[in-house]
Amino acid sequence: MNHWLALAAAAIFLWLGMVLAISFLEAPLKFRAPGVTIQIGLGIGRLVFRALNICEVALAAVALVGVVLGGAPVSVFVALGVAVAALGAQVVGVRPALTRRSDAVLADAAVAESGRSRAHLVYVGFEAAKVVALMVSGILLLA
Repeated sequence: MNHWLALAAAAIFLWLGMVLAISFLEAPLKFRAPGVTIQIGLGIGRLVFRALNICEVALAAVALVGVVLGGAPVSVFVALGVAVAALGAQVVGVRPALTRRSDAVLADAAVAESGRSRAHLVYVGFEAAKVVALMVSGILLLA
């Protein structure tokens, strides 16, 4: 493995770890902590996911540069492309709807009692797709 592919693999696995830790561990657990209201949890979540998405974009750029300059196989490009596309769909397509929903909940906590929004479920679906794509692209780089 050349140094560009090693850089790409490192970026991919770091990105994967961040998504798993934030989306599938921190996000659901914060609402179970004593004293965390929906408003506080949403406020924390907005900050955390904004920061996560910024880091994801940076790591995606590093990974893409690494696979291009390292001459990765087409299968790596496809898998990484799926992860990048999922991230793009989340940031451009789903996050605005989630922001509108959280704005409504922050303005009136009773809105939260109507259950999770469909946008939230779509976001989680993209997270799951991104996790699989990152695992595949990372494993293919190591193979």
